Amino acid sequence: MSTTVVNAEAEGKTWAGGNQPLKASYGKMMMWFFIVSDALTFSGFLAAYGFSRFKFIKEWPIADEVFTHVPFLHGQELPMIYVAFMTFILIMSSVTMVLAVDAGHHMNKAKVTFYMFLTIIGGLIFVGSQAWEWGTFIKGDFGAVQTKGGNILQFVDTEGHRVALRDFVVADEHADRTQHGRDNGLWFVSEGSLPPYTMEEVIHGLEANENVLVRTQFINEEGHKTILSREESLRQIKENGKVAVEGANLHVNEYGSPLFADFFFFITGFHGFHVFSGVVINIIIFFNVVLGTYERRKSYEMVEKVGLYWHFVDLVWVFVFTFFYLV
Repeated sequence: MSTTVVNAEAEGKTWAGGNQPLKASYGKMMMWFFIVSDALTFSGFLAAYGFSRFKFIKEWPIADEVFTHVPFLHGQELPMIYVAFMTFILIMSSVTMVLAVDAGHHMNKAKVTFYMFLTIIGGLIFVGSQAWEWGTFIKGDFGAVQTKGGNILQFVDTEGHRVALRDFVVADEHADRTQHGRDNGLWFVSEGSLPPYTMEEVIHGLEANENVLVRTQFINEEGHKTILSREESLRQIKENGKVAVEGANLHVNEYGSPLFADFFFFITGFHGFHVFSGVVINIIIFFNVVLGTYERRKSYEMVEKVGLYWHFVDLVWVFVFTFFYLV
C-alpha cells in the first residue's frame, strides 16, 4: 500500500501537487482549455462559411444590401450602421470587464460592482439587438421570386433601386388559397405558411408596371447584381418563376443563396447563445460581488475567470463581423 506525501509548502494550493503551470490556478487553466476548444469549434464553422462563400462567390448576397435596417428609422437604408453599433457596444463591454478585473485586483468592491453592472447592460443590449436583427432578417423587406432551379429573382426600378413585391403586386382577395394541413389532407403531410402572393399575381403586377425590372442574384463584372431587360424580365418570371418569398428562413432566402441564411442563423445564433450565457454568468458573479462573497475570500479571481470568457466571445464576434458583414 502506497502513501501519498504532501509537504507543508504544497498544502493550500489549488493544484494538489503544489505546482501551478504558468502561475495560473486550476480554474483559470480549465477556462483556457475551454476557450481553446471553443475557438476551434468557431474556426470550423467560419472555415465552412468561407468555403461555401467562395464556391458561390458570384451569387452570394451583398451584405450592404441585406443589413440596412436601423430601429425607429424604417424605410431608410443605412448599410452596416446598426451592426457597427452592436459591435461597438460589445467591445465597450469588454473594456468595462477589464476595468472590473483591475478593480478586483485592488480589492475595490464598489468599482467591481459598477463595472460588472455596465458589462451586463452592454451584453443585454447586444443580445436584444441581435434578436431584433434576426426578426428583421426573417421578416424581410422587399420580397423576391424563387425560380424552379432554386435561384432568386429580385425586382428593381429602371434606376436600379429595389422595389418591394407589395409595391406592384396586388393580392386577389377572392382567390381560394387554403393551407394544406393534417386536418384537411393527408395526416402525415403538412404545408408551411402560404406564400404572400401567387405567381399569377406577380406576373400580372409585373406586366402592369413597365418600370419594374428583374434583377438576378448573380454578380456581374462591376460587382453589382445583374439587371435584366424588360423582355427578359417577363420571360424569366413566366418560365422560371416558382414561388414568391419574403424574408429568410432555413428553406428560402429573398436575399440570395439559401446557404447564406443557413450560416447566418447557425453561426450568429451560436455566438448569441455564448453572449447570453455570458450575461447569465455575469449576473451570478455580480450578485456574489454585491453580497461580498469574494471580499470574504480576499480574491476576485472568479471575476477574472468570467472576464476571460467574456473577452473570448467579444473576440469571436470580431471574426463573425468580419466574415459576414465586411468581406
